[in-house]
Amino acid sequence: MGFQYSLGGERYVFDDLKALMAAASPLRSGDELAGLSATSDAQRIAARYALADVPLDLFVRTELIPYEADDVTRLIMDTHDTAAFAPFASMTVGDLRDWLLSHEATPAALTAAAPGFTPEMAAAVSKIMRNQDLMSAARKMRVVTRFRNTIGLEGCLASRLQPNHPTDDLKGIAASTLDGLLYGMGDAVIGINPATDSVANGLALLDMLDHARRRYDIPTQTCVLTHVTNTLEIMNKGGAVDLVFQSIAGTQKANEGFGVTLGILKEAHEAALSLKRGTVGDNVMYFETGQGAALSAEAHHGLDQQTVEARAYAVARAFRPLLVNTVVGFIGPEYLYDGKQIIRAGLEDHFCAKLLGVPMGCDACYTNHAEADQDDMDNLMVLLGAAGITFLIGVPGADDIMLNYQSLSFHDILTLRSMLNLRPAPEFAAWLEQMGLFDAHSGRMRELAPHQTRLAQLVG
Repeated sequence: MGFQYSLGGERYVFDDLKALMAAASPLRSGDELAGLSATSDAQRIAARYALADVPLDLFVRTELIPYEADDVTRLIMDTHDTAAFAPFASMTVGDLRDWLLSHEATPAALTAAAPGFTPEMAAAVSKIMRNQDLMSAARKMRVVTRFRNTIGLEGCLASRLQPNHPTDDLKGIAASTLDGLLYGMGDAVIGINPATDSVANGLALLDMLDHARRRYDIPTQTCVLTHVTNTLEIMNKGGAVDLVFQSIAGTQKANEGFGVTLGILKEAHEAALSLKRGTVGDNVMYFETGQGAALSAEAHHGLDQQTVEARAYAVARAFRPLLVNTVVGFIGPEYLYDGKQIIRAGLEDHFCAKLLGVPMGCDACYTNHAEADQDDMDNLMVLLGAAGITFLIGVPGADDIMLNYQSLSFHDILTLRSMLNLRPAPEFAAWLEQMGLFDAHSGRMRELAPHQTRLAQLVG
């Protein structure tokens, strides 16, 4: 099925829905690398006009990746909620945009509609939306999850405390954890990317984190971001696993490149549920995604990188995760060249995931060889905060000394909470107040030196 649109006396033809979606995407280096990008701004605008007229039900009837060749396609098709989709079945992509920006699209209406939207629908409508549109619509979308605290409530901004260390030194990790807690970080998760990815090291790191959490009765969850198969073995050995982590992508082949299948994720999900470690809920999965992952693995099947990224959210949605985040600028300038592309991608990822009912956070980050700097991350952080992001990732000094990339600092996120009058998760805020670190009346952290708090014993 082909599509065409005339603009300025020129007729633009697109061979199929896959080509139309790619041409309608905002400019980014990954699509140029793959030979999928529009060849001119005029062609891109024509593609968006044509895409706006596409009926939503075409996405239900069209397999961008063949059903028999891809288990993510099968997951999307087999779990599509036709009842939730029914009110939108007669709409076009443009109609959906109008509805999302209307007063009719209330938080309750968006929650009810989420199971009826496919990732391809979400990607399509995002392509015809300005940054402001993405923010305005996403701000109304609430996805609430729970484990030891409640993530995603209105007026709250959670954070992942990321105390990575280049040699996994336990005292170094403990010092960074203390630093983060003093800034009110860590309600989403205290999560370590291990320098040595092994079962034995994962057990040691989890034991240290769990000991500190239990000693100070911190209402949060901890995680070592090791491979899911390692986490399964750690659970079998009795390790202190709160959340199962895994990087995921939007095609079967790309997930196989990560060494994971839907079956393995199901096994790990069931194993984590059986531990019953949550106190206020049972959302036990933590996923990371990022535009360019499928393309870098040559597993994108000719899809533009934003569309295939949205398909990863269908994988996440199937396992009711506590947390999902895009590591938006981490993959590098081959996929998102500069600050402008990174900012746009972050807003797209947040919008598309929330539209599908996924609790989306972001690592507002860049690699040192990208055409981006900390001002770009400040901009993205504030835009995402205004858009209602579920959580952000913070590292000491905004510089991850193990993964060698730039992110947000603890004080960046603290500043954003102050600017936008946002608070930590309620259970975590109550604990911070109990520890003398937080003033519930003002919603501000107290200024205390580390030696003035009981938490100082953490690195003793």
